Amino acid sequence: MRGDYGRTMPQEWRSMSRVFSALGDEHRQRILLLFEPHERLNVSQIADVSTLARSTVSHHLKTLRDAEVLLSEKLGKEVYFWVNKPFLEESLRNVLSYLKESA
Repeated sequence: MRGDYGRTMPQEWRSMSRVFSALGDEHRQRILLLFEPHERLNVSQIADVSTLARSTVSHHLKTLRDAEVLLSEKLGKEVYFWVNKPFLEESLRNVLSYLKESA
């Protein structure tokens, strides 16, 4: 094992860690897979195709938004969500870079 296990996690890994935590739940994975390229969905649209209650869908969307997996915008009374593709691409590049250089 290299270095001190208790050392501080590198900054570039902190956001990535939140992504992996958020996507560690199967329901959140299913929500993410609902989105077509460039598509924006609101809670009702997601809840309509889900087996989960609207309040549970809202909770999962908040978790995905907090992890920056999804972005959101309020338009009128509805909040629309979409995949934060640039952020996810960067996070996955960081993982691949680590694997190429260190693992």
